[in-house]
Amino acid sequence: MSDPRLKPIMEISYLNAQNVGRYRCVMRYFYEQHQRLRYWLRPEDVYDGVCQYNLLENYTLEQCQKDLDQLVEWKNLIPRHDGGRSSTIEEYLRKKFRYQMTPYAVEIERMVAGLEDIRGYGGSLEPTLLETIADALVKLKESGGDFPPGEAEHLWNTLFGAFIRLTENASDYIASLQSTRAEELMMTEAFLIYKASLTQYLQNFVQGLQRNAFRIEGLLPLVPVETVRLFFQRVIADRNRMPQIEELPSPEELMERLLREWQSLVRWFTGEQGDHSDVAFLEQATKDTIARVVRCALRIQEKQRSGVSRRRELEHLGQWFFSLSSMEEAHRLAAYAFGLYRTRHFHGTDDKDTDAADVSMWQVGPNIRPLRSRSRKRSRDGGTQPIKSNRDQQDQARREYMERLQAETAMFNSLVAQGQVVISQLGPVSSAMRRQLLHWIGRCLTGQNRQVRTADGIRITLVPPAEGRRAVLHCDDGQLDMPDYMLVFEDLAGDRVGAREAREGA
Repeated sequence: MSDPRLKPIMEISYLNAQNVGRYRCVMRYFYEQHQRLRYWLRPEDVYDGVCQYNLLENYTLEQCQKDLDQLVEWKNLIPRHDGGRSSTIEEYLRKKFRYQMTPYAVEIERMVAGLEDIRGYGGSLEPTLLETIADALVKLKESGGDFPPGEAEHLWNTLFGAFIRLTENASDYIASLQSTRAEELMMTEAFLIYKASLTQYLQNFVQGLQRNAFRIEGLLPLVPVETVRLFFQRVIADRNRMPQIEELPSPEELMERLLREWQSLVRWFTGEQGDHSDVAFLEQATKDTIARVVRCALRIQEKQRSGVSRRRELEHLGQWFFSLSSMEEAHRLAAYAFGLYRTRHFHGTDDKDTDAADVSMWQVGPNIRPLRSRSRKRSRDGGTQPIKSNRDQQDQARREYMERLQAETAMFNSLVAQGQVVISQLGPVSSAMRRQLLHWIGRCLTGQNRQVRTADGIRITLVPPAEGRRAVLHCDDGQLDMPDYMLVFEDLAGDRVGAREAREGA
């Protein structure tokens, strides 16, 4: 037997057929009569009922009969031979029929009728449903799953029905507050009328949710699996006790379906595998909605106050500041009246004059940044302006650069004169020397044979420490823990000059 989920639903063909208007009028009349407990209808009755809608022009009884035959073919209607009204043999052989809706057609038309009434998401937040679920779980726990005939099914319908209504109505209501229409309403002043009642409605639901959700979450683990299975056996027995014409599913299938529904209820309240439960998400979504409602209301109120003069308030505040006796009290009043001022963010590099990570920005000097006016009004030129000379600044920068270059050269020559340098044997060094040493070490580590050659003809060889020995390099801006490297300096250019002078002397 193939799975019904893989079969096409032929019964909905009339909703998209070529003559959809005629088919829908016929099915709507059948559905209305079904609601009035009139199940079997003659073609003449259907034709008269469709004509009363005044929606189809030039509709005939022959067209109505064709529509009925087509709906029978699509399995929306069931025909039954009506021979009781025949007065002659010819009329009997003509096989007049009465028609009844199939169960599929009733559900489809009920769904279509419900779709026509939808004007939004709808839904509601009912904390009483949580109380119903909690009370039903208490009864289930205290009874041990054993109920008299008829009570088990009633309790399960109450419990699971309240759970379905809670989840569907709550999700629909929260979705309605997130819709485009709600967003547009929250931008208008008319929203202030609903703000107080809406906020109170949401807060009452959150309070009921917090009060009962934890109670339900604590009750569910206390209900044993044996109690649940015994309870479902009583539910199945109650359902089988009810006379049914249609074929019912087997007890094993009913038990499996009831257990799936129970697991969905448990998962919704307690979560699964360490994840947050759905009731926690519902609580957070409700709180976020309350915050959004309050923000929208404040925004509307601030917009209304934007055109109101605050001269009297500002005069009173100014007199208040004038009456204070100390600057500390004035600062305190300003903090209460105005709060924190808006911060301004400046883009650029932060020059702290040191690479130490533990040095705070408050311990170094300020970074000077020139600011230009953002005003769109440009001031007129007052005439010719003299050319500014920057020679003094250039000379000062040149002197500072030459002094720094001489210091680096002297430091470099002293290292070359030593021949080799070990990190652990160095005393306190400057930040410039520390940066130069790290620069050479980095180049040697990436060079071939751990050697590098400078532009002055100096070959620097890096010797790793034995057994991973480490040392601390003391700098004027901090201490650096690093491997105890040894740097060997060789003046290749000097060797070549000395060799050339020796050859010329010979």
